Amino acid sequence: MYNSEKPENFEKRKDNSIESKYSARWNSDSEDEKSRDYKSGYRKNGRENNTGDRNGYKNNDRRNGRGFTRSNDRREEIRNPEFNSRFKLGRKQELVVVKTVDFGVYLGDSMETAMEDRVLLPKKQIPEGVNVGDTIEVFLYKDSKDRIIATTNTPVISAGEVGVLKVSQVTPVGAFLNWGLEKDILLPYKEQTKPVKEGEDVLVAIYVDKSKRLAATMKVYEYLDKNSDYQKDDRVTARIYQISEQFGAFAAVDDRFSALIPKRELVGKVNVGDVVEGRITAVREDGKIDLSIREKAYIQIEKDAQKLIELFDKNGGELPFTDKAAPEIIKSATGMSKNEFKRAIGHMLKTRKVEILEKTIKYKG
Repeated sequence: MYNSEKPENFEKRKDNSIESKYSARWNSDSEDEKSRDYKSGYRKNGRENNTGDRNGYKNNDRRNGRGFTRSNDRREEIRNPEFNSRFKLGRKQELVVVKTVDFGVYLGDSMETAMEDRVLLPKKQIPEGVNVGDTIEVFLYKDSKDRIIATTNTPVISAGEVGVLKVSQVTPVGAFLNWGLEKDILLPYKEQTKPVKEGEDVLVAIYVDKSKRLAATMKVYEYLDKNSDYQKDDRVTARIYQISEQFGAFAAVDDRFSALIPKRELVGKVNVGDVVEGRITAVREDGKIDLSIREKAYIQIEKDAQKLIELFDKNGGELPFTDKAAPEIIKSATGMSKNEFKRAIGHMLKTRKVEILEKTIKYKG
């Protein structure tokens, strides 16, 4: 779990693609990429609510066993303590026990808190020996009836934090994640960077959506830390959370630090959710990390050559194409780019392990 120290208001802003979020220039080996001015600035996706449906959650959705409701009555907002800035939805805070009732205690920021501004702490959550006037640290979230409620339990991650949560259920409105509280948190379909399935671990951040509900997002770019102690050539573990055709694979080092694996540094096929081992090639002035999952050139060539030897063995000692084949054919057969393939074959030619024929490459051993 990581606290990115975001501002108190974690509501999501309007958003374009991740390319528009990526505000720094990530240098490339090619001159045209070096001269490209990448888009700067960051705006979050506009969304009506968690579901992308203007009508909000379906009332009493029995299919998923959760009774999410939404009211258009402005009076609900007046009565809802969430609209009192003294309460921090999705965060832990200390509140005072104002009143005891059969089903729990009411909390406020002082003994003078008005009834309509109090928050309920259910009876089963009350610590032993608590009395009126005592102060309790609680976490504030919403119950199944969309009311703010307190708990003494601590979730895996809070608003503005990033962490790995397990998918407990996939429903028509999105996926629900177990975050350590009685009520699972929703990961809307619009906030998924790939479809998720039950039992899967996903890297997410918690935010407050436009309808004032806590929700999860896999679009964690803005929540990741940019102040690591890592240096160039350090070996790290990173989880891929989004893939861009323009830039490469966006990853979170240690599920915490912002990193990019540029397209030129990708080896084979990677997917969102993959955990990869990599080498830091640069740490930018703004703290963002350049990461490579390739070895240094001379090591990578040896690895690629060994991979081709295994491929020759599977194909009777001969490949049905040469180094002049289309990049798509080479990629499909070997998982390498055309340049990677040519470097590996060139290395094997020098050591006289292969022979390039008119339409094939033969392994000589």
